[in-house]
This record gives sequence, structure tokens and C-alpha cells, in this order.
Amino acid sequence: MFQFPTRTTPTRGAFGMIELIYHATVRDIRKSHRNAIVGLLMNMVQAVVFVAVFFLLFQILGMRGSAIRGDFLLYIMSGIFLYLTHIKTMGAVLRSEGPASPMMQHAPMNTVIAISAAACSALYLQVLSMSVIMIVYHIAFNPITIDAPTGAIGMLLLSWFSGVAVGVIFLAIKPWAPELVTIASTIYSRANMIASGKMFVANSLPAYMIAIFDWNPLFHTIDQMRGFIFLHYNPHFSSVSYPVYVSVILLLIGLMGEFYTRKNASLSWSAGR
Repeated sequence: MFQFPTRTTPTRGAFGMIELIYHATVRDIRKSHRNAIVGLLMNMVQAVVFVAVFFLLFQILGMRGSAIRGDFLLYIMSGIFLYLTHIKTMGAVLRSEGPASPMMQHAPMNTVIAISAAACSALYLQVLSMSVIMIVYHIAFNPITIDAPTGAIGMLLLSWFSGVAVGVIFLAIKPWAPELVTIASTIYSRANMIASGKMFVANSLPAYMIAIFDWNPLFHTIDQMRGFIFLHYNPHFSSVSYPVYVSVILLLIGLMGEFYTRKNASLSWSAGR
């Protein structure tokens, strides 16, 4: 009966949205597993298995000589961690709450907050898993030396950002063609096992092979990250600006598509989810 109107300033609105994203991020992290520690351990085990498989693959195929001079496992981890960050972020954004989700019935909630929460939860899990694995490797096996840590972290964030952009594209199309998006996202994830370039060095590729891979923003971020990590590697066939431009364009297109989808959303869409 007695209500006092509160003035919402831009600063208060921004902090309110950040608080909503924080709580939605915590909910999204706990949604994967009831026990947060077990969820983190499962994520770490997956990363360790990837590293072990690629280490054995390099050993069996005799490809170790084609790697960069330096820590061989660090070379493998640099590609695996960026690949997992990109793919898991794309998958998390794709699985985020859509416009027909029951969560959208709550007034402060919207799809932008849901997308941001899914992206932040994926980044949190990947950074925490990567940090624990590298600390254990540094203490127990071989000390890690990174030539330019700031640039390496920037490439990790850029891989995450490009994953967000691709995920938003798939999320905008998902209500219209869910089966097609599921197939396309799976193909994209599997194709990046090779197309990301984590198994080889871009400087060692011939020109006709570089033309096959340089469309992929992840190819550029992985190659540039190795340039920041290793002192004796200077990437010549990749750039930092290309993944930035492509990610921004994809994100803008995806947000426009998501806005159109949100305006035309039907509650019956949630029945097929």
C-alpha cells in the first residue's frame, strides 16, 4: 500500500546488473554439479586427459621435433587450454536460458544476463582448472617460464570472447532450428580439434595450408599465445586484430538475432528444449 519510488541512476542500474550477473553465474556453476569441488575436478580431469592424449599422439607420430623449442608440455597445454576455453564457452552460452525459459518470468532477469552468466561461469571454471594444473606442473615436474604473461592472458580472454560470440550466434538460431544448431555446434567443436591449429606451429606450415586455417579466430589466438609464451617463437602468419574484429562482428550479429528471437519468442518453444 505504501510504496516509495526509488530513483534509478545509471550507476545504480549498472551495479544492479552486475549483482544479477554474479548471482546468475553462481547458479550456473552449481547447475553443472551439486558439489562445486567435484565439478572443478571433473573439468580438470578432462583437461589433463586432453593433454595426455596429445602428448602420446605427438610421441607416437614423431611430431615432437616440429614443436617450438622450449617446454614441450607447455606447448601442448597452450593449445589445449585455449581450445577448451573457446569450445566450453560456446557450449555454455548455447545452453543458457532462452527467451521462453521460466527464469525469464522474473522481472530483473533477461537473456543478456543469462548469456553473461553462462560466459562468466565457463571462464571461471577454465581459468581455475588451468591455474591448478599449471601450479601442480610447476611445483611437481618442471618450473614454468612465460616470456610475456600479460599477452598470454590476453589471448586466453580473446579465445573466451570469440567463444561467446560464436555461442550467441548459435543461441539466436536455436529456437528456430534446434536440431540444426545441435548438429552445427557439434561439427564446429569437432572441426576445431584440427582447425584450431593446436597440433602444429603456423610458421612451419606452407602457404596453401595457412589459407585453410587462417579463417579461424582460434587459430590466431593459439599461435599468438605461443608467441607470448615462448621466447624463441615469433608468429608471422597470425594476428591479434583479426580475432578481435571477427568476434565483435559475430557478437553484434548474434545479439541482433537474439533480440529478434526474443521479440518473437513463444512459450511453446520451451516444450522442445
